[in-house]
Amino acid sequence: MSGAGVWWQQLGLVMAGGALGAGLRFLVGDAMLRQFGAGFPWGTLTVNLVGAFVAGYVMIWLQSRGGAALYWRAFLIVGIVGGLTTFSSMMLESLLFVRADRGAMVPVYLGISLAGGMLLVWAGARVAEAWR
Repeated sequence: MSGAGVWWQQLGLVMAGGALGAGLRFLVGDAMLRQFGAGFPWGTLTVNLVGAFVAGYVMIWLQSRGGAALYWRAFLIVGIVGGLTTFSSMMLESLLFVRADRGAMVPVYLGISLAGGMLLVWAGARVAEAWR
């Protein structure tokens, strides 16, 4: 298949995965809001941490997929995980903390997001390596 054909296939997979990821983000955010209320952005934190683990896991899983890895990466990492996780929402929620005179929550939220995300992307890769 030509390079352009592969590119279009990847684009279609990214778009389909992105729609699924965005839908999952909405469902998780809604469930967390109903469960815990609006005092802290639990939904965004959850999808970012879960997405970090999944990205680490899938990165290792793809190493044994040969030529198909190109398509799986487009669908799973760029599409689903990209649609699920949400850096821009995390930044907006940090600004909203500041504007609501809750600026002390910003380093807590960003610290948990960044440290937890780094730990979970590492953990996902380790689990995938152990299961290979």
